[in-house]
Amino acid sequence: MTALSIPLALLAALGNAAASVLQRRAAAEDKPSSSDARLSWLRRLVHRPVWLWGTGLLALSGACQAAALAAGPLAVVQPVMTTELLFTLAVGSVVFRRRPDARTWWAFAAMAAGLAAFLVMAEPAKGHSGVPAGRWPWVALFVSVVVLVLIAVSRRLPSAPRAAVLGTATAIGFSCTAALMKDAIGRLSGGVDALLTAWQTYATAGAGLSSFLLLQATLRAGTLVASQPALTLGDALLSVFLGAVLFDETVVLGRWVVPEALALALVVLGSIQLARSPLVTGRSDEELW
Repeated sequence: MTALSIPLALLAALGNAAASVLQRRAAAEDKPSSSDARLSWLRRLVHRPVWLWGTGLLALSGACQAAALAAGPLAVVQPVMTTELLFTLAVGSVVFRRRPDARTWWAFAAMAAGLAAFLVMAEPAKGHSGVPAGRWPWVALFVSVVVLVLIAVSRRLPSAPRAAVLGTATAIGFSCTAALMKDAIGRLSGGVDALLTAWQTYATAGAGLSSFLLLQATLRAGTLVASQPALTLGDALLSVFLGAVLFDETVVLGRWVVPEALALALVVLGSIQLARSPLVTGRSDEELW
């Protein structure tokens, strides 16, 4: 079942990337005027087929992620979901008809190789399908305090550091959302009623919405180049931690710690370079800095 989680997570990442590109294209094609009423831009987007396709893909992506979390460890699914950046590059090159340069392709290869190497060396193993009683309150308290502290600290920082700090808080939010989703899906063994009556189901929706809003604040705070390393590495590392603490998942460390750290460094360096690509940001090279 763990092997099935990887292609499902890749499909989820592809869906997220395609949705992002399609919705960005719809927004780019929209020509707002100074006389527009509040939220009129949103009404226009809803009537654009390309935006609706993007929304549909986002829903399909969520279903694939839920299936991936049901089939495999959190410590596998969330790191694999970082490939969204790679798929954004690929889909963006087709939709916006731009050819990536050599540096972008090298970054693509570095990120993919680093992620593959980390998963091979870490060998995440599946634990419980649900979280044992009594673990969530302590984890929720710890995570909430950390996120609130990061948000408070970010208000005193200039643009780039603020984006990095908010990116870390956002990554924590998305990791917790995935953990809640996995716990909720694990309740399906008791039937659909057990899923619909579980508090984890509604906490997943709340955490997901909060993380989405925090992501918008992160993107407004500074460039994607500043926030992407925290978003990429934070989500992957915290998911490994939450998988161990909540679901009793295991990863191989010991003599592999240094090579695994180097593999993750390769992922981060690749993500930084990819974050500079206009195919990912939708901006020109000059606007990235």
